Amino acid sequence: MTDSTRPAPLDAALDTTAALKANFATVATHGDDVAAYFYAHLFLTHPEVRELFPLAMTEQRDRLLGALIRIVTHVDRLAELAPYLAELGRDHRKFGALAGHYPAVGASLLATLEHFSGARWSAALAAQWSAAYAAVSEAMIRAAADADAREPAWYDGEIVEIDRRTVDLAVLRVRTEQPVPYRAGQSMALQATRLRPRVWRPFTPATRPSGLEFDLHVRAIDGGTLSTALVRAARPGEPVRLGAPYGGLSLDPAAYRPLLMIAGGTGLAPMKAMIEQLIDSGGRPTHLFHGVRTGREAYDQAWLAATAAEHHTWLSVCTATSHDERWAGPHGRIGELAAAQADWAGYDVAVCGSPEMVEATVKALVARGVPDERIVFEEFGKA
Repeated sequence: MTDSTRPAPLDAALDTTAALKANFATVATHGDDVAAYFYAHLFLTHPEVRELFPLAMTEQRDRLLGALIRIVTHVDRLAELAPYLAELGRDHRKFGALAGHYPAVGASLLATLEHFSGARWSAALAAQWSAAYAAVSEAMIRAAADADAREPAWYDGEIVEIDRRTVDLAVLRVRTEQPVPYRAGQSMALQATRLRPRVWRPFTPATRPSGLEFDLHVRAIDGGTLSTALVRAARPGEPVRLGAPYGGLSLDPAAYRPLLMIAGGTGLAPMKAMIEQLIDSGGRPTHLFHGVRTGREAYDQAWLAATAAEHHTWLSVCTATSHDERWAGPHGRIGELAAAQADWAGYDVAVCGSPEMVEATVKALVARGVPDERIVFEEFGKA
C-alpha cells in the first residue's frame, strides 16, 4: 500500500464500529430522503458547489447512498477500503472537486445524520462520525494530490465514428487529444459535454490501448440519459470528456492459469479488449461466454467467430440467448450456463455485466468450487 492510499489512523474499537453501523442503519430506513436532504443542505450552505453536479440528481443520490453503505460497512476495516477510497479521490477530480470542498461535504453529512437520527443523536456519535469522515476524506485527498502529480483530471476528445449495430446499440470510436493510460479491461467515466453536460457515466474501452483511439460499446436503456443520447443523437465530431481510468478487471501479465470470461450484453467490451491484449502476447487458454437476450443483440458475433477461428488453439467462444428460441446456439442465463460447462476451479475468472447478472454468475461459480479470490468483476449500472 502506498502512502497516498493509506487511511489516516482511526479508533475502530468494537463499540465505535457498532455505534456507527447501528446509527447508519437507522438513518438508511429513510431511503431516498437521506440523499435528498444531504444535497439540499450542501447546496444551501455552499451554493458554489452546485455547478459541479448534474441538473438531474436522482442517480447521483443513488450513488451517494451506495458509497456510504460501502464505507460504513467497512468502517472497522478501513485498510480494505484503501484502494476504493484512492479510486474515489482520483476520480472525483473530473468534477472539479478540490481539497477545500471536503469540509463542506463533511458538515452536510453530519447535519444529515443528525437530522434523521432524531433523539438518538449524541455528541459521542458526532465525534465518532467526524473521525470516520476525517479518515475517509484524508485518504481521498491524498490520492487526488498524488494523481495530480502524475496525470490530468480528465482527457478531452471527440467521437470520430459511429457504427449503429441495432436500433439501441452503437459502437463509438473516440479519439482523445492525448493518450489515456488505461489497461485493457479498465473503465473510465465519460461526459458528452454538449449533449449531456455534467452527466458522467462509466464505459469500458473495447479495444486494447493503442494510441489516441478506442471503441466504446453503448446500449440505450430505459432511464439511461447519457447512453440514449449517445446512441440516438451523437454525430461524428461530438465532444466528449473522459475521467481517469479505474477498475480491477484487467489481466495480470504474470498469470499462468487458464482464463474464463463471462460477459452479459455490452459487458463484452472489456473482454474484447483483453482478448486483443492476449493476441498480442501470444495467447493463453481462454473460454469466453457471451450472454444476450436475443440473437439480434449478439452485436459483435462476426468478430467473435472470426477471432475464435483464427486463434482456435487457445480461444473458444460461446454465445447464448436467454429469450430467443430461434437461436441455434445454447439457451439460458449466461452465468449459470457457463458455470455448468466445466470444472473452472483452476481458472482465473473475469465477469462483466449488469449487477444482477454479475451477482448470479459469481454465486453460480462459487457454488461449483471456484475460489472467490480468483473472480474479478465489473458491474454496469444505468447509464
